[in-house]
Amino acid sequence: MSNTPTPHNTAFPGDFAKTVLMPGDPLRAKFIAEHFLSDTVLVNNVRGIQGYTGTYKDVLVSVMASGMGMPSIGIYSYELYNFYGVENIIRVGSAGGIAEDVELRDLVAGVSACTNSNFAAQYDLPGTYAPTADYALLRTADHVAAELGIPLKIGSLYSADTFYDDSHDLTPWLKMHNVLATEMEAAALYMVAARAGKRALALCTISDCPLKGTGLPAEDREQTFTDMMKVALETAVYMDQYTE
Repeated sequence: MSNTPTPHNTAFPGDFAKTVLMPGDPLRAKFIAEHFLSDTVLVNNVRGIQGYTGTYKDVLVSVMASGMGMPSIGIYSYELYNFYGVENIIRVGSAGGIAEDVELRDLVAGVSACTNSNFAAQYDLPGTYAPTADYALLRTADHVAAELGIPLKIGSLYSADTFYDDSHDLTPWLKMHNVLATEMEAAALYMVAARAGKRALALCTISDCPLKGTGLPAEDREQTFTDMMKVALETAVYMDQYTE
């Protein structure tokens, strides 16, 4: 805890709740704070990466943006887990649908995250490391979604290290290997959580389907993915009881 504040986070120990919802987009973090949390306090705004703490159903919950990509979420999640005492991070992001039965606005959860990133090299592990979600978070989110009547597809995500890429298109290969969707953060989040002995889960709403040529505008991604937000918030409530 003595490492706070950090160059990226001006919050102090105790400013963050045990569970942090982490969208990539700072404006989605602001939307969640303003529309779902009560008694909200802005605890960080370095580089426009807003972090808020408030209450949801009398449970303290925080929401903070991660920015885009694995290096960015790697920094923020590391600090939250290791310096601020955060126990659970639920990524609430957007993703590109890959599987045939995945459509726009579907909610998916990543039980695992394959990747083309070299992020795991820092750990000097032999062989290939398989980043996975925390089972308690995943099981809870699945239960919550069923209670809310929100369909949740669970499977593998692909965390890409690049958005624009000169290599050949991997999308057909990912589809052959039953990958649900592609995004840019889950694998790093899962690795950082595992190393810290903490919990992580990536919940993503499908914002585009590359193989089908469909997609949603930026404003929809910011303000209309409320099913994902509700599942994440209700999961945070359950986890608050689970970790008492």
